[in-house]
Amino acid sequence: MLTTIEIVDILDESEDLGQMVLSSEVMEEFYQAKQVMEEDQKAQELIRRFNHMKEAYEEVERFGRYHPDYSQIMKDIRATKREMDMHDTIASYKMAETSLQKFLDEISQLVAYSVSDNVKVPLDGAALTDSGCGCGSGGGCSCKVS
Repeated sequence: MLTTIEIVDILDESEDLGQMVLSSEVMEEFYQAKQVMEEDQKAQELIRRFNHMKEAYEEVERFGRYHPDYSQIMKDIRATKREMDMHDTIASYKMAETSLQKFLDEISQLVAYSVSDNVKVPLDGAALTDSGCGCGSGGGCSCKVS
């Protein structure tokens, strides 16, 4: 593969952009929120409890509502998740994570549109989902397809 000066320049610019993101205020807030959450023993206990409950949920999900513990596990996992999500340090971490995702989406959009206005850019973390509802049918279920 021939390496041209243009390709080297693009690589240098992308490296600079990556360093700017890593040293940004949004990234710093994310790292701080993550560290606070990781050092919070109550938050870690809530996360462990949720992960344990998630394992039970996955076992029940295999059989669906025919599993004898289906209703109780469904109630328990929702309550455990709600308790975890409402904890201050976990909520702060999730807000920082959302801010970082929005920041990265904006950067992706700027980069893509600098190439062409016709480039499709996934926004709001849409690259991590199928079609917005998670069904993967591409709109066959009448869900909103982005």
